[in-house]
Amino acid sequence: MTTDADSPDSTPIRVLVAKPGLDGHDRGAKVVARALRDAGMEVIYTGIRQTAEMIVEAALQEDVDVVGLSSLSGAHMTLFPRVLDGLRARGLGHMIVIAGGIIPAEDAEALRAAGIAAIFGPGTSTETIVAWLRDEVPRRRAER
Repeated sequence: MTTDADSPDSTPIRVLVAKPGLDGHDRGAKVVARALRDAGMEVIYTGIRQTAEMIVEAALQEDVDVVGLSSLSGAHMTLFPRVLDGLRARGLGHMIVIAGGIIPAEDAEALRAAGIAAIFGPGTSTETIVAWLRDEVPRRRAER
């Protein structure tokens, strides 16, 4: 098995997985977090019912490459942009923000325009997410 530590830049990819808002359903977020960890990434899971401010602060404190947001509650159009705005306000606009959960196609387009780098909906394999991060993170690190 290839792990994140096997990449030319041996610094592991650091991912914060967060559940903003009042959504208490976190099975999918935990499955993704475990898959990323098993792929050699360093994963910080903040738990459920996080505010945008709490997520931004955790991203800052943990110095992550990626912030993964998950929402099943339908509040993604309010909560995700708040996280993006908070990251930019704290000088963390370079962090990759990805999303998962129940996000309608028309909302996905608007979220991408707002700065969400990728959206992984129900049924996306964890291998797809791992591969995307392994491609995208080194590219973004090289750009900084």
